[in-house]
Amino acid sequence: MAPSRPRVLQYGKMPLPQLDAELAQAYDVQILSEQADPQRFLAEQGAQFEYAVTSAAMGLPARVVDALPALKFVSSFGVGFDALDKDALLRRGARVGYTPGVLDDCVADMAVALLLDSARGVSAADRFVRRGDWSRQRFGVTTRVSGKRLGIFGMGRIGSTVARRAQGFDMEVGYHNRRPVEDAPHRYLDSLLELARWCDFLVITAAGGDNTRHLVNAEVLDALGPQGFLVNVARGSVVDEAALAEALRSGRIAGAGLDVFEDEPRPHADLLALENVVLAPHVASGTHETRRAMADLVLQNLQQFIATGRPAAEVPWSAAR
Repeated sequence: MAPSRPRVLQYGKMPLPQLDAELAQAYDVQILSEQADPQRFLAEQGAQFEYAVTSAAMGLPARVVDALPALKFVSSFGVGFDALDKDALLRRGARVGYTPGVLDDCVADMAVALLLDSARGVSAADRFVRRGDWSRQRFGVTTRVSGKRLGIFGMGRIGSTVARRAQGFDMEVGYHNRRPVEDAPHRYLDSLLELARWCDFLVITAAGGDNTRHLVNAEVLDALGPQGFLVNVARGSVVDEAALAEALRSGRIAGAGLDVFEDEPRPHADLLALENVVLAPHVASGTHETRRAMADLVLQNLQQFIATGRPAAEVPWSAAR
């Protein structure tokens, strides 16, 4: 008789369809979102699952964790972990793996793309041409990027990669973290407010969660000023979206480029009506190469934990236990 495969609870469909198939091939997988009655399914079968798979976007709520008394490990697709219920997982004693490192380049590329688009009006110019406006009027004058000051809030892996990209534009780079990064060649500013006052472009690459919620508020946006631009490729919760919409509408900042939002997939309604903001549907990591690498790390984390009790990449609060 062939040995039984480990049972894995998959919270929902994964961002890469091939990963769904690869998980099903390697493990005895049940997808919770496809159950006719998920709550009843968890009540009847939840105790059979030691392993779970989810994504940063889906997370794993406490009600699901609490229904999995044997849960040992969660393998998550993505670098964000604010949607994972930390307290419930720590109470359960479950470890958590995620997929850092492999998406840094593509997220940094997207940050630069949004920065250039918001400053130079690429999307707005595209709409201008398609509407036929070019035959009637000239397109407006935009803002230079090269040689400007770039402020990075969150000088981790992705922030550092953005800073390297900025060198190609001869930008002066400053940053703010909870503490200075050892040996970082860039200027450290003691507060987010001070960073916003100093820079022309403020790029958000900080982690989400309660500790950073709405840190980019009306006061920070006013410090950025009417010539300043905001780019967010981190988590929508870091920015007070209502305050941002008002700052853009009133001209208190010049523009913004956003790949993430507080209530995805529903950006603040006022943002949709504004021409000085570029909106993207949370696709910074959405390249074939990066999604494949993330899927591989989801599989590696799960396989390695089952074999050794330790994943290849573990979220900080999980590894610190």
